Parts: sequence; C-alpha cells; structure tokens
Amino acid sequence: MSQSSAPPPVLEVRGLCKNFGALQVTRNVSFELKAGARHALIGPNGAGKTSLVNLISGRLQPTAGTVLVNGTDVTRMPEHERVKCGIARTFQINTLFMNLPVIDNLCLPIAERLGVANKRLRPASAHEGVIAEAERLLSTLKLDLDALRKPVRELPYGQQRLVEFAIALGVAPKVLLLDEPTAGVPSEESHLILDVIESLPGDIAVLIIEHNMDVVFRFAQEITVLVGGAVLAVGKPGEIAANADVRTAYLGEAAHE
Repeated sequence: MSQSSAPPPVLEVRGLCKNFGALQVTRNVSFELKAGARHALIGPNGAGKTSLVNLISGRLQPTAGTVLVNGTDVTRMPEHERVKCGIARTFQINTLFMNLPVIDNLCLPIAERLGVANKRLRPASAHEGVIAEAERLLSTLKLDLDALRKPVRELPYGQQRLVEFAIALGVAPKVLLLDEPTAGVPSEESHLILDVIESLPGDIAVLIIEHNMDVVFRFAQEITVLVGGAVLAVGKPGEIAANADVRTAYLGEAAHE
C-alpha cells in the first residue's frame, strides 16, 4: 500500500493548546495513534496530562489546535458526539451509578450504541442482545457473572474499575483513553487491572496516563512525556528511560521519592 493510500491515524492531535486566562496548561501538543497503538502519557504532577485527555475527549474545548478521529475533525464536537465517533475514556475516580446493579451500568452505553436506549416501554437491561453483550464484556474482563445483579457499591474497588472499563468498551471505541487506571486500587487487586489492560482488543488504540512506571513500561509501545503542558520527548520505552532530560524532569525525580 502506498503512503498516499494508507489509512489515516485513528487519532491525530495537531498543535493543541489550552489557556485558562494567562495560564497555559496545554502548549502546542501534537501526536498520533494508529489502530492498535499502545501509547503512554507520562509526566510530573501538574504537567497537563488530564487536561490533554479532557481536550481529546471533548470535556474541554481547546484554545487552538485540532483533534481528528479517523481523519474526521471532531475539535468542536461535544463529548457525547465524540463518543459516537469512537472515543471512550475512563476517569481517575470512578464515575459509576453506585446504587444501581452492575447490569444497569453496563446496559446504558450498550443500549445507546445499539439504538434501543430510548424504548420507553422496556428498560435497557430488558433487551436480550444488550444483556448478552454485557455478559460477554464481563466475561472478557474476567468479572464473575454473579456480579451482574449486585449494586456497584458492593464490589471491591478493583472490580469497580473493571466495570468502568466494561462501560468504556461497551460503546465499541476506536480510541480508549485510560486516566490512571490503577489509581486507588489496592496492591492485591492491581493485577486485575494490568491483566485487563494487556488483554484489550488489539484493534483499539489505547492511550494511558499512569504514574506507575512498572505499568507504563509493561504496557506501552511508545511514550510521550509532558512537562509544563508541552511535549518534552516521544519515544519507545527504552529511549525514554535513557533520555537524560526525561530522567531529570520525571523519572529521576520519581526514583528519589
């Protein structure tokens, strides 16, 4: 296939900037993800990582720059429209309906994607196709199907994180943004998260924000380092680990904590 006929990156960020008055939290950030990419975004606290994810997902609107999904400009689209274009995300802190059963949490995004969410006479979780997909997602994420009928609040925190993963996968994303997926997860449950991250479908481009360098170097094929809202370095894990500027700005700092 010639370069001119190659498919566009599944996600492309061009010259993205975000200002809050005189405070510039994102400074001319550009990168791209191809289908199946496994990309990590790292940097010290305050580097602008979550702000960048918010700009990509549509939670924030940029001051300047462009976001494209499969070549389509989504920069001015609201968050819910970007979901329909293929962008899904998880958050640092779970955003689940804690008092509802797991099945209801899962069925809402699946039903919306399948076009049955607005059937007034039947709840989303009453559609057999929706339930079957929810069960499949739980099985894929190695969650016990007995959890389906439990309120989310009754699950251990690590399993709650897996439910949030399942919700994100329920919209059939092309790009999955994982914002600190192991944050707050007890060490004895962290292997659940790592196993799921490694088993994510190979056609989904995944961008992960993570402070745990063991997770980053285990997961990422490529790493972008942000400092002060700007890209300091981009490279393969070995290149980033050997980069003196990165070690000074971040890795060296973490090693001495």
